Amino acid sequence: MKKDFIISIIFSLLVLSACTKKINEESTVIQWRGTDRTGIYHETGLATSWAEDGLELLWHFDELGDGHSSVAVSKNKLYVAGMTDGKGHLFVFDLNGKLLNKIEYGDEWDVNFFGTRGTPTISDGKIYIISGVGDLICFDERNLNVIWQRNILEDFDAKNITWGITESPLIIGDTIIATPGGEVHNVVALNKHNGELIWSSPGVGESASYTSPLYIPDLEAPLIVQLTAQHIIGLEAKTGKVLWSHESRSTHSINANTPLYHDNMIFWTNVNSGAFMLRLSNGGRDSEIIWEIPDLNNMQGGYVKIGDYIYSSSGGYGKHDWYCINWYTGKIMWQKPVIGTSVVIANDDFLFGYSDRGIMALMKAAPSTLDIISQFEVTLGTDQHWAHPVLYRGVLYVRRGNTLMAYNAKQ
Repeated sequence: MKKDFIISIIFSLLVLSACTKKINEESTVIQWRGTDRTGIYHETGLATSWAEDGLELLWHFDELGDGHSSVAVSKNKLYVAGMTDGKGHLFVFDLNGKLLNKIEYGDEWDVNFFGTRGTPTISDGKIYIISGVGDLICFDERNLNVIWQRNILEDFDAKNITWGITESPLIIGDTIIATPGGEVHNVVALNKHNGELIWSSPGVGESASYTSPLYIPDLEAPLIVQLTAQHIIGLEAKTGKVLWSHESRSTHSINANTPLYHDNMIFWTNVNSGAFMLRLSNGGRDSEIIWEIPDLNNMQGGYVKIGDYIYSSSGGYGKHDWYCINWYTGKIMWQKPVIGTSVVIANDDFLFGYSDRGIMALMKAAPSTLDIISQFEVTLGTDQHWAHPVLYRGVLYVRRGNTLMAYNAKQ
């Protein structure tokens, strides 16, 4: 009887463990550059090298239309936006690549570098998208019905920018943050349930750029950090009050990378005036630039922090090198011309670089050197290799124009 009791306990624990794992997987939400906008993923069991001809292609879908939006994940479903005939569509897939739903949501950007820009953000059963023409739309995750919608350019007296609004909505509790770029209503906080205005910030009164903002909660004065046309600004998250700002001068107002935060320090780059590090003080209310690297110009590929080091591709209007930089000192540990201008994400100590020439590379991240372990060419899809890849449950999702690809990245 004692033996049966022990077996029963073990069985119950195994069932509980399996249920907990399933709940954790289904509750995972991947938004812009992962769960926290850092580009760092936390997958286990990934391959540490690839076959000579690359990763196994599990499936692909070739009818997304135009766009550079990345994949979002919620409840084991994939969400991505694409444009056909000037209209934006939200696509929903299961993890096996089966198209579950497709819904048209209105006009999209068809002026230049056609297609969708921002990645959907999913929160509490709702899906949020900001289109290239400024429509902020809230969908019901269950049925894709539109719950509310407003145009942030029209409603907040702002003009669109050269290559269209490119922003993935930021959710903080019951609040959604967006950047119209108006002189008066520069950054706004809306009620995520109904779209009503909570606060409006004048920022520094200049147009939006192409950035998705960052939230820093672990400060005495929690911050929203955003880049507009020629500045980086720190806003009090509760009220939108501008606490500090610094110039981030760039040709064509291209500030297109979400900043990184760690240990009271904020790192960012732009297209051609370099990379910068801020140190926060007074609980986040004050800041100063403590180092900069003029030659590290990253247009839109992101960067990651692993340990005490930043890993980034360069490729704005300058050198197309890769860099490793000490987070605290700004010392360049190495600078190498490897696969070219790239998007970068990371998992453990491995970098996944996706170059604008279509090369997907697995690289070992170390301050001593950069080793390319494996690489292959992404040949499917159309137009630019700009969308940021996503890792989820051992699969690498890559979007190129009209095609979404799923590669087996497991061992």
